[in-house]
Amino acid sequence: MKAEEVVWGVVALIILYLAWRTVAPLLSAIFFAAILAYAVLPIHNRLSKRIDSKKSALVLTALLIGLSAVITVELVLVIKNLVVSFYEDIMAFISWSLTLELPFGAHEVLQKLYSQLTPKLTEYAQNYAFSIPKYLLQLVVFLTMFYAILVNSEEIKRQMHCLIPGGRENLGEKLLKRADITLQALIRAWLILNIAKGILMTLGLWGFGITDFPTALLARLLTILFSFIPLFEGWIIWLAAAIYLLRQGDLLRAVAISIYGATLVSPLPDFTIRPKLVAKEAKLDEIMVLVGMIGGAWAFGVKGLIIGPIVLNLVSALLKEWKRIKAQQS
Repeated sequence: MKAEEVVWGVVALIILYLAWRTVAPLLSAIFFAAILAYAVLPIHNRLSKRIDSKKSALVLTALLIGLSAVITVELVLVIKNLVVSFYEDIMAFISWSLTLELPFGAHEVLQKLYSQLTPKLTEYAQNYAFSIPKYLLQLVVFLTMFYAILVNSEEIKRQMHCLIPGGRENLGEKLLKRADITLQALIRAWLILNIAKGILMTLGLWGFGITDFPTALLARLLTILFSFIPLFEGWIIWLAAAIYLLRQGDLLRAVAISIYGATLVSPLPDFTIRPKLVAKEAKLDEIMVLVGMIGGAWAFGVKGLIIGPIVLNLVSALLKEWKRIKAQQS
């Protein structure tokens, strides 16, 4: 009997390991699909009262597909231009530096350095091209999971409550409530800050005379959309504007829009204003939120921006519960 249990234990571990290896490459897509489904759940619940749950989920998924198509096209075009511009500028600098008369054999050292650097740049450009199909596959999983989570939202909620161990229902409910409050605060802070980023980006591009006002309004929309994509955020817009100005030879305005964008659009507001908004909504300490965001991003990648503050909030709830129990015992 014992040998049989060991065999079945090993089989179970192998199955779990293979399941993890299967899901791991798609974990980010599943995670952000769950977060977005949670964010639009109030809309889904209201819409479900007029039409059934499946049709409501289908409508919201269709809207998301249209939005994803716009973001994907813009993302590919913007990143393509950035990669091409960066590659061309580097190669132009290499060609120019090799024409200089440098002393003490520095010319030969530069040639050896560039002979190693050029293949790396080419490999980087190729990796970007090959990453597009992977992104599209992640997008398919993201949309599928978004629809599935909305359709089964009530069942998922029921199962989460069923997983709470017996005798600790009160603590389990408290932890779920704290996680819910923190996640709502993160989503609201993200939404408010992203809209503000879009407005500031419009004012920056128009105020510095980089684009006309209609184009600046389009940049506002792109800034808001990109700000919902972790890792890219709004910096990709002001960086594209700075590269454009550099290629035009306008160094002063390129530096000005870079400072303006980094300070008021991204990344500085993400680590100053956002923790304040989340801390106020979730009734947490600002330092705890900031540490959660930075430490979470360090440990889990972009997912950690959401996971980190939630985990620290749960730790705080557990410590308060432990103190309460110790006080009762004494």
